[in-house]
Amino acid sequence: MTLLDLSTASRFAAAALGHVGREYPNKMDHVLDGPEDARGPRAFHPVFFGSFDWHSCVHGWWTLATLTRLYPQMPEADLVLEAAATTFTADRVEAERAYLDRPSSRGFERPYGWAWLLMLQAELNRHDTEAGRRWAMSLEPLSQAFAERFKAFLPISAYPVRVGTHYSTAFALRLALDYARQVGDGELDRLLQDKALAWYGSDRDCQAWEPDQDAFLSPALMEAELMRGVLGDDFAGWFDDFLPRAGDGQPAVLFEPVTPSDRSDGKIAHLDGLNLSRAWCWRGIASALPPGHAARSRALDAADRHLAASLPHVTGDYMGEHWLASFALLAQLASDAG
Repeated sequence: MTLLDLSTASRFAAAALGHVGREYPNKMDHVLDGPEDARGPRAFHPVFFGSFDWHSCVHGWWTLATLTRLYPQMPEADLVLEAAATTFTADRVEAERAYLDRPSSRGFERPYGWAWLLMLQAELNRHDTEAGRRWAMSLEPLSQAFAERFKAFLPISAYPVRVGTHYSTAFALRLALDYARQVGDGELDRLLQDKALAWYGSDRDCQAWEPDQDAFLSPALMEAELMRGVLGDDFAGWFDDFLPRAGDGQPAVLFEPVTPSDRSDGKIAHLDGLNLSRAWCWRGIASALPPGHAARSRALDAADRHLAASLPHVTGDYMGEHWLASFALLAQLASDAG
């Protein structure tokens, strides 16, 4: 499967530009404390008001930031920079941060949106242009607020959430780990690793009861991708215990792409995301398995087939288009162990 190229980058960027500034339709994660709180998305979220929901807008901007760094020559790059300059201002970011001070915002976007915001900050920190550095500095107060939320929440979170949706703790820890290491936050890094080991370190012989109709993540593969980041050289041994029959292509459900029956239905469109996120996970897993490992070639083959199944459908209907490019990009940037 061909990795990211200029044409694909341009396609993804055009799609993201079409939704990060589109306020409606919108599904807000918002608790009304009184009648004065009955306002629209932009009133509370002057940065991340588009893309149907807050978290999709965050990772829509992550997609744009990543593509602009990798392909500064793409036709959409100047439009991205212009939009960012007017969006990521100090007063707008402060309004986003202040929203978190509301007592009823304690659980706002936990943990999925938290993790994506940190992922966006980590990406912006990689930019070496003057515009990119300004963009990164503007967002820092908000990303630091979410990093502190992780530090406060994880110690009181006794159990993992093993689902394939926004509540997945494995997904959130995986993205937050990238941020912690990119910014050198050793406290957060240690907390994330300790919690991952406590939640998942002893897991054995995963049955992989999936997919389900609502999933855009594989609970099994997402856990493995997290543990790859946590365990380093010890990952292959853990993986052999976790999915002991992977070399034989079992459980078979993890190796076969799924088929959405109606991509205009926002929940059913999640299944394209499942294909794309599985491709991301399988590529990462393969990169950490030693040459000759029985599961390595199967993982790479599964990644290619999952990506091929849903890459053509990243654009076309707004229910998928407002978010799928981010997951396609994760898959295409994942380590290619082939």
